[in-house]
Amino acid sequence: MTAIHSPIEHHENHMKSTAVTFPTAIFQFVIILLAAGIMAVSVNHFRTPSLPLIGNWSIESRLTSPSGRQLAISLAEAKALHQSQGAVFLDARPVDDYHKGHIQGAKSLPWAEAEQKVMDVVGDLPDDTRFIAYCDGDTCNLSKDLALFLESLGYTHAVVLVNGWTVWQTAGLPVEADG
Repeated sequence: MTAIHSPIEHHENHMKSTAVTFPTAIFQFVIILLAAGIMAVSVNHFRTPSLPLIGNWSIESRLTSPSGRQLAISLAEAKALHQSQGAVFLDARPVDDYHKGHIQGAKSLPWAEAEQKVMDVVGDLPDDTRFIAYCDGDTCNLSKDLALFLESLGYTHAVVLVNGWTVWQTAGLPVEADG
């Protein structure tokens, strides 16, 4: 004679027979993770161009021109060039930020308006003029973009003072504000 089970008893018995143990679940997770990793590396291998598996994310590597020229300049070098008037400082931040405060003697050339204003700001300067572009914040790319833009125009001595506005102020170097 066959025993008759209630739906609840049937469900409980089914759950017991199909239950996955914790070690089994961990093993399955590791297998899935390894398979995903192998697939990702394989796809990357056949991708053109492939992405580097290990990258250099330092500020210095981020601030390299396509030609391989290092764009970053140290605060000490920038200070010396400021004191000797050996470089033109270019503030790549928006005009409002420039007016609130900027490195003494710096010219405003906001990255957002660079194409329209570049000739007004630097057009009368020789190609060998040293430019130091700056903005604010370690991750600010406005100054890098401005330096690369100047390089594309033939000004091959454009560099970037990383986090320029903040490091300049923190060092107590000369600043000025408009209005």
